[in-house]
Amino acid sequence: MSPAMLRLRTHEISIMFRIVLPIVAAFTLSLSACATAPDANTGGPLPPSAMQCDASGARWAIGQSPTAEIVERIRVDTHARVTRVIRPGQAVTMDFSGERVNVNVNEREAIVGVTCG
Repeated sequence: MSPAMLRLRTHEISIMFRIVLPIVAAFTLSLSACATAPDANTGGPLPPSAMQCDASGARWAIGQSPTAEIVERIRVDTHARVTRVIRPGQAVTMDFSGERVNVNVNEREAIVGVTCG
């Protein structure tokens, strides 16, 4: 290969690196921005909550109507932080929370069960 051809080839490679390299770098950085960091707390039991619900404190509510006052009293009596009223056919999350009390209601709007989670 002649020196002139070698200079031309080197110039072509230089141009290619000046154009392609920034594009590849930008693409790589944009993809890495979408990646999530791995969770360090995977597996094993959940840490204990500061408050633990105790559903036995609300047995008195079975058969009652889930009024705001009744639901608040259930929350206080079960030592829960959060209350969730669940009606028939209602979609709910399956995650467990020791700070939440679930008030299960039937079609007639009567409380049929009180559970923690």
